[in-house]
Amino acid sequence: MTTHDPALTAIAELKANVSVPFNQARAMPKSVYTSAAFCEAELQHIFAAEWLCAGRADALPNPGDYLTMEISGEPIIILRDRDGDLRGMSNVCRHRMSTLLEGRGNVRAIVCPYHAWTYNLDGSLRGAPAMGLNETFCKEDVKLPSVRVENWLGWIMVTLNPDAPDPREALKDVEDLVGYLDMGSYRETFRETFRWATNWKVLAENFMESYHLPVCHAGTIGGSVDLMKMTCPEGSPAFNYHYIMKNDTIPLSLAHPDNTTLVGDQRRITWLLSVYPALLITLTPGYFWYLCLTPDGPGHVNVLYGGGMSADWCADPQADSNLATVKALLDDVNVEDKGCVEKVYRGLVAQMSGPGPLSHLERPNFEFAQYIASKMP
Repeated sequence: MTTHDPALTAIAELKANVSVPFNQARAMPKSVYTSAAFCEAELQHIFAAEWLCAGRADALPNPGDYLTMEISGEPIIILRDRDGDLRGMSNVCRHRMSTLLEGRGNVRAIVCPYHAWTYNLDGSLRGAPAMGLNETFCKEDVKLPSVRVENWLGWIMVTLNPDAPDPREALKDVEDLVGYLDMGSYRETFRETFRWATNWKVLAENFMESYHLPVCHAGTIGGSVDLMKMTCPEGSPAFNYHYIMKNDTIPLSLAHPDNTTLVGDQRRITWLLSVYPALLITLTPGYFWYLCLTPDGPGHVNVLYGGGMSADWCADPQADSNLATVKALLDDVNVEDKGCVEKVYRGLVAQMSGPGPLSHLERPNFEFAQYIASKMP
């Protein structure tokens, strides 16, 4: 007797969905958002295999600074080692398998909270109490398994996949596109986390299209965009993007008045970059903000939310005031987005709902669906 795999049904529906030309495209099938089996397939074939973002490298400025994350159920430590390099390793003790560190902080060594096995910042075992009578124990043989970490334009990129192409290779087109803004020099000024009641792809898609801005964000940024001036070019296999020509409503989204490097439209373009699978970046000449998404079952998403300012705006005498203004605005935008994406998920689980046709302003959403489908068996 053949066992039915509900993930395969959702995968087949998605692959059929993306097999048509974009001008005939519809939103993704409901099953890819609501199926627990499809969510597990995403964790295996996407999140355990691709480069994920743990935030900004300047969040870990000093030796011993660390942060923790979980990738497809695997606890991970990312830290700045004594040589000043970023390093990734398992966050599980090699003794009785307790997790080691939590959250963020600074340590001189990694000490297991269960039996005090102690590891150096390179993951090697420094000491283990009361192990001298075990004839098989050799301290030099014990080390926390390493995890690949790269600094890409100031972003901490992490993967469990030893064969994943270097992000600099896969994302070269991003550098060609927005390299003139020197993302690596932007400074992070806030970093927060939250959990919303929606599927991670609903939030990703919400970021990928600005079609919703005039309505969902009527109380904040909706008036700073013109749908007729919005451009949604074709993306690449590794990311999609669109951009908006901003007016003067939000001065911090424009080049600093003292900036003489940026010219013409470079001074007012806002880029919305969606680096697959789950790094979403809004980049302006003045500030940036980002979301890093992690699925928490079909109906919830864990979100890392951060942002900051470009170097010249950071150096402005009014930097603190400017930052407070833009942070308050972004927080209000998040409240609006939360309402929208949670409403979408409630609609997805309704019996009478169904995917509708996409606007030309939703090309990135269609390309995202193609990406998801391409990673599935």
